[in-house]
Order: sequence, then structure tokens, then C-alpha cells
Amino acid sequence: MSSSEIVNTQELEQWLWSAVNILRGPIDNADFKAYIFPLLFLKRLSDVYDEEFAEALELSDYDEEFASLAEQHRFQIPAGAHWRDLRKVNTNVGTAVDRAMREIERANPSNLFQIFGDVQWTNKARLPDSLLRDLIEHFSGKNLSATFVPNDMLGDAYEYLIKKFADKAGKKAGEFFTPRTVVELMINILNPQPGETIYDPSCGSGGMLIESLKHVKENGGDPRLLFGKIFGQEKNLNTAAIAKMNLILHGMEDFNIANADTLREPQFIQRDSLMTFDCVIANPPFSLKNWGEDLWASDRWGRNSAGTPPSSYGDWAWLQHMIASMAPGHGRLAVVLPLGALFRGQSEGRIRSKVLESDVIEAVIEIGANLFYGTPIPACLVIARTHKAKERRKKVLFINANDLFRSGRNQNTLESEHIDQIFELYQNFTDVDRFARVVTITEILNGGGDLSPGRFVSKQIAREFPTIDVAMNQLREAALATQKTQTRLLKVMKDRGLS
Repeated sequence: MSSSEIVNTQELEQWLWSAVNILRGPIDNADFKAYIFPLLFLKRLSDVYDEEFAEALELSDYDEEFASLAEQHRFQIPAGAHWRDLRKVNTNVGTAVDRAMREIERANPSNLFQIFGDVQWTNKARLPDSLLRDLIEHFSGKNLSATFVPNDMLGDAYEYLIKKFADKAGKKAGEFFTPRTVVELMINILNPQPGETIYDPSCGSGGMLIESLKHVKENGGDPRLLFGKIFGQEKNLNTAAIAKMNLILHGMEDFNIANADTLREPQFIQRDSLMTFDCVIANPPFSLKNWGEDLWASDRWGRNSAGTPPSSYGDWAWLQHMIASMAPGHGRLAVVLPLGALFRGQSEGRIRSKVLESDVIEAVIEIGANLFYGTPIPACLVIARTHKAKERRKKVLFINANDLFRSGRNQNTLESEHIDQIFELYQNFTDVDRFARVVTITEILNGGGDLSPGRFVSKQIAREFPTIDVAMNQLREAALATQKTQTRLLKVMKDRGLS
């Protein structure tokens, strides 16, 4: 069967998603991404290699030895590891797939290390030969070379798949996906520039890093100036692999994604100190338990300047790590935290107060509930800078945007108009009735260091709430109506001889 051309992004998305139907049954919804993405990436590498080979042949008057030289290819594909080699295998297909992926990783150690994750392709109980052959033949149906599927098209389709997988994964989706409109708001606030360094210490599938690239490009900057400037760390190996593939498929040629526990083992070190970055952005796990507090009191990287958070809540450990990772002078950060991190407990209160005293927190934005996968709880964005603008020093802007969202059956969404409204409130940095208030750090500290926007920006309007008497009357009327309905139902059942 020959490969056909992709007509448009929608066709590509539908074709990629249809591959998932082959996996249904033996594979859990939450695990689809671990199988689909590596195969998609291997097919892309093979098709691009063939395209480069053909171009080199034409340039060299059809000298196959010249066309095979490493210099003619962005990535090397060893003999026997090409997609066409997999199509020839009928038995022990999983072994052949695994071997091809490991050979490619070994042949490209600087940029494809562990790129395919650690899926057990040889597990025939989950991946029988027939299923893998069907998957391979499905992916063989389209030509994924750069000519037919440019980086932007494939990158967008990859992001589409990540969103679809998140929809199917339920609670587990929060581990690798942040709603892109929330990310867009954070990126707009940070406003990364060409040539700046960008770091996500809890990068998941790389969505925040990808949005940073898009932001630079959409604002007229050259994204190539970010080559070597993108950094991320992710604890889960397969999720880190997805982030690497995501960046490559979006045209990023030089980046750094590390696989390790950020709070216990930060990987980006320079001269025995934490590396610092222009933009630091993250959506770390909410209220992470057993996050490494036993090591924090004597943290060798100096991230505990404000204190050690409790073992049940790692939120302020993440924020302190990010503060320590901001570049002196011009570093800034945006982080998603659960709303409770703004007001919980005495130990966290002491940390909040110390961080406030350092005058790095610029804004706290409460956003609506049920916006994130895996948790209905409300969240907030904390914005910080190593050096705030003169007129913003010793002050914090509180934005209460908890009613700016579109309601959904399973999940609420932040829409473009909401992003624009919140971003305008942030830029203006002034009081706006029912939405924003600028508060001095002294006032916040006098209130115990509570950073809840709702404490400073009230949404209540008296006429919206019924009096107790009215509410009790409504309750009695509803109970009476229920009793009448039940009486009529019992009579109908009795008339029809039903017990």
C-alpha cells in the first residue's frame, strides 16, 4: 500500500485519531498516548529521512553513498530500524518495534536520548502481533514527510491529540496537560522574547514551552533564537518523552528536557548553583504529598529561604524552587497553584509572609473552578518578578476572576474573551470594582499573609441572594411539590397493578 498525501490539518487530525480505535480494548484510555506518539514519531523520522535521501540523491547525480552520509540527515536511522523494515515483520512485531526505537536512540544520543519512552512493546497480552501490524499499516497510509506535512501542521495535530487524550484520560490527564487557554494567559503575562531562556520545572507534555515558541513567532520574533534556550524537567519518563517529541515536531532543534524529580533532584545546575532563567512557568502537581520535605531543611541549592512547607503540601516548595530559578534583574515567573495554597495553615503562612517581604510577588489571580483535568477545585495564578516596576513595588495586584469562564457539562473553560479581560486587568494594575484591587504588602502582612483574592476583591451583590425567609418558603414549596408528585405516581402504579 502506498502512502497518500495529507490534504489539510483536519484530515490529519482525523486520521491520527482513528489510529486510537485500533488500541481500544486491550489498552486503557489513559495509556493511549504512550503507544500512539512513539509510532507516529518513528514514522515521521523515517519519512523525513527518505525525503532528505531523495534530495541528496538529486544533488549528487544519484550517488547513494553520498545520500547516506550522516551530514545529509537531521537524524540518523540505522539499518533495520526504518519504518519499512517494521512493515516486513509478521511475528514478534513488538520486539522489532522496540529494537528499532532503541537503535535510533543510540544512533542519536545528543537529541533523541530516551525519546521513545519505556513502553513494553514486547507484552503480547496487551500488544498482540495482529494489533501492532494493524497500527503499523494504518500509519503507513500517509506520507509524513516535511513536504507533505510541515512542522506547523504536524505540531498542531500533535497538540490536538494531546488534548483528545486528556479528554479521555480523566483524572490522570492533569499529570501531562494544562488547558491551553490558561497557558496562553500565563505566556501573555510573561511575554517571552527572542533569545530569552524559558524553563518549566514540571513540563508534562511540553505545552507551556510550545506556547512560548508560538508567542514569540506570532509577535514577529524568530523562534530559532530560542534554540538552546528551552529547558524542562519532568518526573515521568514517558511524559518527558512526549514533551521531547512535541518540541521536535514543532521545529525546535535544540532544547533540554530532563527526566528526574525536580524538588529532589533539580537537573539544571551551573557552577554548583541552580541555573536561572528569564521566564519560569509551570503547573506543578496540586498539593503534592511526600514531595521531599526531609531534604528541604538543608537544601543545598538554597531554595528554602522562606522555610519548609508541610509534607502534605508541596505547593510552596515548587514556588520557592521557581523563585530561586528566576534570573537576577529580569527574571519572571507564572505558576498555577490550588487556591488553598494562598491561605492554608500557620507553617505555610510563615512562608507566604517571608516571600511577601522579599517583594517578588507582583500579582495573584483567582480563576474559576473545574478548569483543570483531574480536579474540580479552584486554582490561582501567582506572578512574580525579581525586580518589579518602580510603581508596583511593595504592592500586590489581586484579581478575582472566578466568575470568568464558560460552563461545561464535565469541565469549565476559559475562553479568549476571558483571557483578554484578565490580561487587561493585569496590565492596568489598578482597582476595578468586583475584579481587581492593588494592596500594599504591609496590609497583607497585617492580615496574616493571606493571599486570597477573595479577601480583597468582593463579588457579592446583596440583591443576588434571597433572604432566609424567602429561601425557607422556596424549600417548603419544593417539598410539597415532591410529595404531590409521589402521591400521583403511587396511584398510577396501584391502578396498573404494580406493587
